[in-house]
Amino acid sequence: MANQVPENHFYTRKHEWAREEGGLLVIGITDYAQSSLGDIVFLDFPAVGATLGGGASFGAIESVKAAEELYSPVAGVVQEVNEDVRAHPEKINQDAYGAWILKLANYERAALGELLSPAAYSEYVASLG
Repeated sequence: MANQVPENHFYTRKHEWAREEGGLLVIGITDYAQSSLGDIVFLDFPAVGATLGGGASFGAIESVKAAEELYSPVAGVVQEVNEDVRAHPEKINQDAYGAWILKLANYERAALGELLSPAAYSEYVASLG
């Protein structure tokens, strides 16, 4: 299992990633998550303008093997959703860090410090076996 862990991202123990870009927080799922799920077939995520709490479920991702909840790494307001990924969820399998799910505005920047660093996330994934 090739578990890429880009350096310029923050990570959660539920396998979401977040990166700051242009004043927004871009969120997706990790390579480990997409690999564990297998072929992704469906995504459900909130409407633009929805307010998310940190750690709160914001939708679901389904594969041929399983369905999992998606969780917001920090609190914020949904600025944009990736309609291309909604229409073509397999893009997450092809490029987990390029196929983002949503972007948050007005997010809790200070809360990013509570997320896992790339090194800490790599250690966490390694501990899962």
